[in-house]
Amino acid sequence: MPRRLLVGLLSVLSTVLLAACSAPAETPVTTVTLRLWDDQVAKAYGTSFTEFERQNPDIRVDLDVVPYSDYFASLPAQLARGEGDDIFWLNSAYLGSLADSGALMDVGRVLPGRSDRWVPAAVEQYTRDGGLWGVPALTDGRIVTYYNKALLAEAGVDPTTLAWNPDPAEDTLLPALRKLTVDAQGRTADQPGFDPTNVARYGFNAGKDLQAVYYDFVGSNGGRFQAPDGTFAFAEPASAQAFQYLVDLINTHHVAPPADDTNGNSDFARDAFLAGRLAIFQSGTYNLRNVADGASFEWGIAPMVAGPAGRVSVVNSVVAAGNAATPHPEAVARVLDWIGSEPGADPVGGRGAALPAVTGSQQKFFDYWRERGVETGYFGTLGGSATIDPPMGPRFGTGSRAFDPVLAEVFAGRTPVVPGLQQAQDAANAAVRAG
Repeated sequence: MPRRLLVGLLSVLSTVLLAACSAPAETPVTTVTLRLWDDQVAKAYGTSFTEFERQNPDIRVDLDVVPYSDYFASLPAQLARGEGDDIFWLNSAYLGSLADSGALMDVGRVLPGRSDRWVPAAVEQYTRDGGLWGVPALTDGRIVTYYNKALLAEAGVDPTTLAWNPDPAEDTLLPALRKLTVDAQGRTADQPGFDPTNVARYGFNAGKDLQAVYYDFVGSNGGRFQAPDGTFAFAEPASAQAFQYLVDLINTHHVAPPADDTNGNSDFARDAFLAGRLAIFQSGTYNLRNVADGASFEWGIAPMVAGPAGRVSVVNSVVAAGNAATPHPEAVARVLDWIGSEPGADPVGGRGAALPAVTGSQQKFFDYWRERGVETGYFGTLGGSATIDPPMGPRFGTGSRAFDPVLAEVFAGRTPVVPGLQQAQDAANAAVRAG
């Protein structure tokens, strides 16, 4: 090889090697996993975390979307083994046991001075023994009724006046639901010859839905689900009367879907409403985006169904909890801080996916829906002010696993309401004592 060519090649090689040695090493990336149960919020989080990752190139956030019906089937066991996602949504039913077991990060310690960003009721709900056990992510507001405008207009039903009452003379809900429930031959439930075995459209989503249905009916009859000490008290007469009314809507009057359809599918009623097979769907903010995206008909929002004690709603919040066993707590803390900030929560409110628990981001939710002609005031004070306490106590999750199968049989009509509720309550309280 000519000397001149060899010298040139060596010069080029030297330049390449020097450049390689002087180039900065790639920034190591830590992956943080976030478990949640809502597809719509997951889509909004996609936008949110794209910006987070731009600002924090050393962290990647992976979403783990698990349907709510399966969500808590595996989570407690995973955490007990020191496993599970780095961050996970949590509701108050499982707060106490997980906080007491040491499975959760204390957000008040990890992110001090942030609580003034968040809805005070959410902070209060998730504060236990002086610690705050999650970053408030969402707040549900009050329960409302979504309704199919054409179906209610055709039946002459005003959704703002609906009220249930054990006294038939005071009950406006059942007569309305009879007009709205139609069999395959077009006969309504208040007409002769109505066939309850072949219903094409139901009136209402009575069913084993804690958040949207039976807690609210219990509260609106002046009943309670738990005593102040956290023990279960839903077999008391006022609560049992509310359960009896709901069960009768299903099994006696046939104006609500069979429990065997709804017990194992938490989305059955929502999907039936979107398909035009359910006229009135009682639910919360968490289904507003689903209704708006999925309904091919004109729909509206009205206050929740009232009871003898008025409109009494459960108001719940959801937190993003940090896994105390995560191998990368510093990265998890930064993601939690983002979730609880306005830049992190704005996409959730801004696309109308859910009502953020970050107070500064809430107006974006209301503005989004107001621009689309949707009345969101019923999620707040327009829908009333009375509430029933949300699930509470360190062993609520344990108790719910004991009472839920019995309630399923009660709603299906295979177990009578009063003895069934007593059986469910006894099983739940025994499970809590044993745990």
